[in-house]
Amino acid sequence: MAAVWIILAKTRFPAELIESSPHAGVVTASVPFDISAEFIPDLLRQTDQKLSYLSSGLPPDAPAFSDIIHRSSVMERIIIKAQHVALRSVPVLIEGESGTGKELLARAIHKASPRKDNAFVAVNCGAIPSELVESEFFGHEKGAFTGAHQARTGYFEAADGGTLFLDEIGELPLPMQVKFLRVLQEGEVVRVGSTRPIPIDVRIIAATHRSLSEDIQTGHFRPDLFYRLAVAILKLPPIRERSGDMGLLIDSMMEQINRESKSEPGYRHKKLSVSAKNIILRQSWPGNVRELLNTLRRSALWSEGETIQSEDAREALIQSQSSSQNDLMNRPLGSEFSLQELIQTLAKHYIQRALTETHGNKTRAAKQIGFSSYQTLTNWMKKYGIE
Repeated sequence: MAAVWIILAKTRFPAELIESSPHAGVVTASVPFDISAEFIPDLLRQTDQKLSYLSSGLPPDAPAFSDIIHRSSVMERIIIKAQHVALRSVPVLIEGESGTGKELLARAIHKASPRKDNAFVAVNCGAIPSELVESEFFGHEKGAFTGAHQARTGYFEAADGGTLFLDEIGELPLPMQVKFLRVLQEGEVVRVGSTRPIPIDVRIIAATHRSLSEDIQTGHFRPDLFYRLAVAILKLPPIRERSGDMGLLIDSMMEQINRESKSEPGYRHKKLSVSAKNIILRQSWPGNVRELLNTLRRSALWSEGETIQSEDAREALIQSQSSSQNDLMNRPLGSEFSLQELIQTLAKHYIQRALTETHGNKTRAAKQIGFSSYQTLTNWMKKYGIE
């Protein structure tokens, strides 16, 4: 029974443990080890959830989505929606913070679609110089402009019959948004320097870390193109909101790091100590999966032995924490700065983090962020639209 109390006090219900004896009286019990900060709840409900899933007429599990590591309910809902939309050729818009795995989800949708045997072409819209966007996407004929020594196929043609993934679609210049809209409406492209339309059959999956709705309000994105792209919208949550996924992600990334590094001279297989893993689990990870992976790589680099200790993990966190703080405290003032938006971002972050760490217990979450009662927390959740 004592072991049960230790597990509960070190995981789901953090508490101070006490012990009593006739000669020592009542004293605080010292537990000389840490237990992973992440606890897998509700194991007994998994069978019921599986039965509910099977009886709901949902699409069967697709192997294409097996690379997306998850067990949280929020990601499960995303995967189910993605499986539904994969079978169709409708455009998909994937929203989410940087590093949440938008391209990974897009590739899974393509692999689970009838277009899986054709090309998947991924393009970062923000990485192409504005003067080359039209040529890159639509192609050009020989002699169309200075330097065009031969004809070139554009991204739309290259993806014909398959999927064109438009990463950071919000970075697309406004003049090109008009031309993109016409391509999507007509199903054909015209190369630069030509007047002959070329029919195409392309499935569009777009992604953005920005709020396109806000960009529409500010005039940076065309509403007609938005509604053309946003037939199916999938919103990827940041990893700080994926309760239950962090342990799986960390284990998978450590396997990846060991696999990538095993051929390096003198490399030793690395594993995280419990205390180091607890430090990793307690971070908010504004850079999401990408930041987490690089931090684990640094931890493995700093570690001299086979086990990554807490000191190695803390040293690996220094760079990401300082950059995150500078980003928060030193944002440029001006017409695009909004103090209310910044306050809302902070409030939502810490409320969601408290709820995640307390497994949805509002009373404990309220105490963690300094609220007097769970009702105050509930009011703030309603204010900022947090479920």
